[in-house]
Amino acid sequence: MSRLVGVLSVKYLCDRGNLEDVTETLAEDLLAAIGLVRRRLRRSAGRPLALSTLTGSQAELVRLVRRNPGISVAEAAAELGLVANTVSTLVGQLTERGMLLRAADETDRRIARLTLTEPAREQVEAWRDRRAALVNEALDELRPADREALRAALPALGVLAERLTPSERDVKESV
Repeated sequence: MSRLVGVLSVKYLCDRGNLEDVTETLAEDLLAAIGLVRRRLRRSAGRPLALSTLTGSQAELVRLVRRNPGISVAEAAAELGLVANTVSTLVGQLTERGMLLRAADETDRRIARLTLTEPAREQVEAWRDRRAALVNEALDELRPADREALRAALPALGVLAERLTPSERDVKESV
C-alpha cells in the first residue's frame, strides 16, 4: 500500500513538473529504506563480540581492514573520509585492544600496514557470514522481479555512493 502511495505521489509531482520535490522524496525514501534494512539486519545478526564494545568509527575501521588486509593508515583514512590523524588514533586504540596489528611497509618504513589479529578476523568473518546468510535467505523469499530490480539498482547505488564521497578539501574543512 505505501509503495502505491509513493508511486502515486511521484506521478503527481512529475505531472506538476516539480522535479525538485521528486528528488527530495526519493532521497528521503532511499534513506528510510536503507536505514530500515540496516536496523533489521543488525537486530537479526547482532554484532560480533569483537565489535560490540567499539565505537562506530572503530568498528568501521575493523570492517575496512578485514576487507583490505595490509591497507595503510592513509588509504584507510581516504576510504573512510577521515583525516589520517583520526585514523591513526583509532589504530592505536584498536592495537591496544588486541584487534589490529600495525607493521611497517617493507619498501617504505614510514608507511604502516594494518591487519586484523586472528581472533578479531575470525569473529568479524563469522558475523559477516551470519549477515550474508540472513540477506540471502530474505532475497530467496523475494519475487524474481524484485531480486532483479535490486540487482539493477546496484550500479546506480555505487554511483550515488561515489557522489557522496567527500573530497579531500571537504574532509580537511570538517576538521
